[in-house]
Amino acid sequence: MKASTSGNARGNPWGFRRMTGLVLTAGGARGAYQAGVLKRIGEIPALRGRPSPFPIVAGASAGAINGAAVAGYSANFHEGSQLLAQLWGQLGARQVYRSDLLSLGRNALRLLLDVALGPLFGAGRVQSFVDTSPLRAFLGAHLPMDGIAESIRSGHLYALAITATGYHSGKAFTFIQGKPGHPLWNKSRRVALPVALGVEHIYASAAIPLVFPPAPIVVAGATAYFGDGALRLVTPLSPAIRLGAERVLAIGVRNQRAADDLLRTELASDADVVEAQARLRSPPLAQVCGVFMNAIFLDHLDADVDHLRRMNELVAGSQSSTAGKATVPSRISEPMRIVEPLIVSPSEDLAMIARSLQHRMPRAVRYLMEALGTPDAQSADLTSYLLFDSKFTQALIDIGYRDAAQRIDEIEQFLMGAEVQPAEAVVANVK
Repeated sequence: MKASTSGNARGNPWGFRRMTGLVLTAGGARGAYQAGVLKRIGEIPALRGRPSPFPIVAGASAGAINGAAVAGYSANFHEGSQLLAQLWGQLGARQVYRSDLLSLGRNALRLLLDVALGPLFGAGRVQSFVDTSPLRAFLGAHLPMDGIAESIRSGHLYALAITATGYHSGKAFTFIQGKPGHPLWNKSRRVALPVALGVEHIYASAAIPLVFPPAPIVVAGATAYFGDGALRLVTPLSPAIRLGAERVLAIGVRNQRAADDLLRTELASDADVVEAQARLRSPPLAQVCGVFMNAIFLDHLDADVDHLRRMNELVAGSQSSTAGKATVPSRISEPMRIVEPLIVSPSEDLAMIARSLQHRMPRAVRYLMEALGTPDAQSADLTSYLLFDSKFTQALIDIGYRDAAQRIDEIEQFLMGAEVQPAEAVVANVK
């Protein structure tokens, strides 16, 4: 059954003509930036004391934590966004993983045994670099999971979609709690399942590979193991679109200008080659790991937005040849439709901020990080994902808040249902 997208759609108390989806991407500790953006949006006067303007919420990894909070507090978006910012502002390493020398030493000993004796007696003693059991307890104590079902019953929420990666099948599993009859799908690399979401789903979606151990979830009566939702979700806008969103607010965690600056260095002209070579050097393992994390957490949203723009050009060309009315062949089972996007991303390079605060990491963890080498200052992405420190997260909250404040008129117009001019509309396939 297809989700309704009319103005009187169930789960849409605002009476919007079209349902709005909120997409929250991955990013480890960078998720604090999303909390800052949401905090400022929640202060829009028209939203004070009102339900969430997002009937559809989709999140993965750190975005799953934020998405669960938004969905659980759907009855009062302003209050919920304030509480979410407070949650990130007080987050420290001790709430995410055990950083004491005994715990880290025990894990290091297991790793040593695996390397030394694994071929003789079997390996597999180590499933992650650190013990992340504190995060599960932290999420259980602070996330309003019971509020999700109540938000759906009261009509403030249509669906919450949380994506995790199956470690056996390699597929992206999107676990959905929503109104009865919400869409489901089973594609070659993506599966959607109706569930009553719990902390285990949020924890699994946020389980950064190697750092976190595989997280067990009971699926169809059997226990399966999952990891970070961004691993296989190469189209982060897809769950919200499939659930019926016809416009999407996505909050990323990457500063595009910083990425472009690094690209220009790599593509230096002949005249600049001497200077460029002086700045570039063989990357240490820490920098390689940072690029690996970027491929998981950051690049998917950029690629998905690029795909939307290409689809827009394709349909625009079709419309121009049919007097502004696109024709869709009847053989297409999932026709294209217009999806109006608004993307909010950091105005500052979060890696640079992490680099300036990396001394606040637990000493033992910082020692292990330094063993991987020192990356370029602008390529210190690995630290920015793992720096669970209140000073860093508060800095990111503040940046997110300022970025949203600078665009608040645009955001308010988008959320309040104002029409977007055709030139600004992005046409997307139901992916």
